[in-house]
Amino acid sequence: MEREEFFSVNKITWNKKARVHLESNFYDQSAFAKAKNSLNYYELNALGDVTGQNLLHLQCHFGQDSLSWAHRGAKVTGIDLSDEAIAIATKLSHELDIPAKFVCCNVLDTSQFISEQFDIVFTSYGVIGWLPDLKPWAQMIAERLCPGGVFYMAEFHPIAWMYDYTSSPPQLKYHYNRHKTIYEEYTGTYADPTSQIVSKEYTWNHGLSTVIQALINVGLSIQHVEEHDGSPYDVFPDMTKRDDGLYYLKDPYYPTIFELSAVKPH
Repeated sequence: MEREEFFSVNKITWNKKARVHLESNFYDQSAFAKAKNSLNYYELNALGDVTGQNLLHLQCHFGQDSLSWAHRGAKVTGIDLSDEAIAIATKLSHELDIPAKFVCCNVLDTSQFISEQFDIVFTSYGVIGWLPDLKPWAQMIAERLCPGGVFYMAEFHPIAWMYDYTSSPPQLKYHYNRHKTIYEEYTGTYADPTSQIVSKEYTWNHGLSTVIQALINVGLSIQHVEEHDGSPYDVFPDMTKRDDGLYYLKDPYYPTIFELSAVKPH
């Protein structure tokens, strides 16, 4: 299969997920409408006050985090592959009276749809595994950042993606830095395991050094990398919530989250 065929299958799956996720307890749209915030303290601590800054949110799903940044004063543009998710995000923006712009496009093609440069490019949780190659991803980030601009990502740790979670218990199956395509087909979704939607997904594993080097190779200066055992989301089997509000693996032998920030030199 060609790249576009992989993305086409994934887009169909994410269109299904968008509708289910909007109604899920996981995303808790009612609570979000009241608080107007879905951001975790990892992201909030990293970026601080965003008032007046132009922010590009990559792979924004149906826009809760995008709208959270906009509510905090950023001028936000969100992009996503799923036209269903973008339609929902646009609707939520109007309903909640939080101005933001949403564009439907493949993240790798962002520069074909958006020419503006941004103070911040942001992406988080379950994003890079949908991309077969991080070189064009990093190049796009460098293009969309203004000089002195900051790229920030919080992402699930690549070790976590070495397991096949369609098996019970999960089986260690995939290479840490796997170049071959992974195909999985299963019923349900992380936000609602009881849903009857069938997810068909093509994904790829990228080790931490691959992420870092891709950004270095396009001229970005890495400022901070940190790995965390605690996850804001209960998305892996047998996790328990601790007093800090984060979820931890039953046997925490490896981190579940990493953070990375980089700056485009002047």
